[in-house]
Amino acid sequence: MSAPDPRQTDPRKPIFDAVRAAARPGLFNDPGHVLALDNLLDAFGVGRPAAPAVRRINGAGVAIIKHFEGLKLKAYKCPAGIWTIGYGHTGPDVVPGLVITEARADALLAADLARFEAGVARLAPVTTDNQFSALVSFAFNVGLDEDDDTIAEGLGDSTLLRKHNAGDYEGAAREFAKWNKANGVVLSGLDRRRAMEADLYRRAA
Repeated sequence: MSAPDPRQTDPRKPIFDAVRAAARPGLFNDPGHVLALDNLLDAFGVGRPAAPAVRRINGAGVAIIKHFEGLKLKAYKCPAGIWTIGYGHTGPDVVPGLVITEARADALLAADLARFEAGVARLAPVTTDNQFSALVSFAFNVGLDEDDDTIAEGLGDSTLLRKHNAGDYEGAAREFAKWNKANGVVLSGLDRRRAMEADLYRRAA
């Protein structure tokens, strides 16, 4: 097997080779000169692969989350019995009696959204903007379910995700409505939320 072409592994090599050829003999062997050129190329963004774009939920998806989570500045138990605060924020930091400011609630929401955005990007890499945002809202509510079992406890092992990744988008849209229960009880709020998420999911990109 032949060795890989270094020009394919280091896109800057042809530039350095050209500079060496044009420079006085031995000049470009100075590490300081090499570093200076490297920094110059960095400044102009030359020869470095672009960082992968970070996908973000759109305004319509955030509106769904904020509407149904509501803003609570004092810790409370959600219908599933989990201590919650802000815009649906949960975790070991949420304890009975905790009170936060609206600014803190916004910061917690941004941090939580980043986690779910990254999770949905892993689980459903091919989506339109509206599909992605609907799935982030869905996962924010039911969980990412990125574990080793096959029990549908959130987005990861759901039929919704399987249908989406198979390209059955209408079938996936119909799956939202099935996630309308907390502790086995159908909640009208979840019915409405799932309907809004499915509607956003179906919208044209």
